[in-house]
Amino acid sequence: MAPAVPIVKKRTKKFKRHQWDRWNRVPESWRKPRGIDNRVRRRFKGQAAMPKIGYGSDKRTKYLMPNGFRRLLVRNVQDVDLLLMHNKTYAAEISRTVGGRQRVQILERLVHHSSASRMHRSLT
Repeated sequence: MAPAVPIVKKRTKKFKRHQWDRWNRVPESWRKPRGIDNRVRRRFKGQAAMPKIGYGSDKRTKYLMPNGFRRLLVRNVQDVDLLLMHNKTYAAEISRTVGGRQRVQILERLVHHSSASRMHRSLT
């Protein structure tokens, strides 16, 4: 089920903090520069880009995976029943915190309803 509108990511690179590569004490995670003379904040040519609303995704394709489904995080067997009601839109993704025994139960339930439900990736 491919989406009718093509999925366009306007920017795939992460926005990195100004001068994150200069000192170890400055982490990579984005923070808005607020200095009065800061060249990134003043948008000088050749400087790092700042996040802005124009980089946002199309509302129709936001959160879509390449196969056309959205993710539904499954943490227990009851979440699989929720997936059955929305099987045209969502695909199951088993949470990484789910243990082996419960993971097998979830997979059995998904296989039992395999005609109606989708799985994001094989997690056996």
